[in-house]
Amino acid sequence: MSEPTESSVRAEVRAWLEANWNPDYGLVEWRTKLIESGWGAPHWPKQWYGRDLPVHFNTIVDDEFARIGAVGVAKAGIRTLAAATILAHGTDFHKEKFLRRILTGEDTWCQLFSEPGSGSDMAGAVTRADRKGNKWVINGQKVWTTSAHKAQWGLLLARADWDVAKHKGLAYFILDMKQPGVQVHPLKQMNYHASFNQVFMTDALVEPEFMVCDVGDGWKVATTTLMHERRGADGLRSWATASERKGRIYEEERAEIATTMEPYKWYPQRAGRVDLVLERARATGKIDDPVIRQEIAKLLIMAKTSEWTARRARAAQEQGKAQGPEGSLGKLVASHVARQAARVHTYLLGADALLSGADSPMGGVLAEILVSVPATSIAGGTDEIQRNIISERVLGMPKETSVDTNKPFKDVPRNITAAAS
Repeated sequence: MSEPTESSVRAEVRAWLEANWNPDYGLVEWRTKLIESGWGAPHWPKQWYGRDLPVHFNTIVDDEFARIGAVGVAKAGIRTLAAATILAHGTDFHKEKFLRRILTGEDTWCQLFSEPGSGSDMAGAVTRADRKGNKWVINGQKVWTTSAHKAQWGLLLARADWDVAKHKGLAYFILDMKQPGVQVHPLKQMNYHASFNQVFMTDALVEPEFMVCDVGDGWKVATTTLMHERRGADGLRSWATASERKGRIYEEERAEIATTMEPYKWYPQRAGRVDLVLERARATGKIDDPVIRQEIAKLLIMAKTSEWTARRARAAQEQGKAQGPEGSLGKLVASHVARQAARVHTYLLGADALLSGADSPMGGVLAEILVSVPATSIAGGTDEIQRNIISERVLGMPKETSVDTNKPFKDVPRNITAAAS
């Protein structure tokens, strides 16, 4: 059998779309048909709804979907991290139960990692997972959990063994978010959105088959999730936008974006909206200010460099290389770009930067940028964490001195009380 080429893949997906695409399909109906063809996630294994194609062919497939206006599988949100993690570490049961519904968009997900006492040090999690009979019983609290109020399932990192070092006592579960033992409370942000949540688990139950790995391998699985998350923060992610086209499928897609994707609608603002800078510079007449021009040039150089770094990461992925520290490089650069963009927007706004709400410039969008950008340096691992990863894994510098790496976690002093027995 001959190896696929760009022209052969393009011809094949184009022919399939022209024979099958119909905007009068229902969204799930179409995505089910798409999944069965393998064109929804062509780089996935054939056994699991893909076509075993190298990932670089995704661009060609996406181009053909855009050319004809066809809707793709559900890709945005935490579900993409769930799919990547399940493909890498899940059992056949997990893949059979979850992957199809991730692609159709029928299930939504959240990521239960950060805790009040260990936001950046996720290996310091104190949420308990205790085996009682044939079930795991979960007790603890998670925070900054995007979309937990909408999610059916959660990716849960919890401590199952307190007698070993912190990285070795973790387990990774898939948690039913709709059970009585899980309570979700939204957190109001300073940009007026409430996409993050606190999650309280009180005797929540996990059946043994929903455990993704053995006790002790939780950190390894969590690292996979994190590296995919950071790679997604590299500036090339496309955000879900509603099409104005007519047809049942577009109407249902618009409804999906307005509900499931609502918590993410401020994410372009937290990235700094570099795309608005030149337009605003011309509109305000400050494009000719030599000092501001230098700041704009600095921003555009940083943004382009970030894009190139992201493309190098994509190239590594296309070559089949494992997730590596390039995700941390991309995420750290994205933080610098966002902050410089906020600085430039402030220069362009002048005193109007103090305004918020509908009466502020661009109907509040610019004000939202300024109060949203700080999240970029925190979400998905702080800038400090990314610098540690880069220093150790890229520059080969020695690790920071740690007082809790080798001792049993139950003996490690913590800033909150954990009822470890």
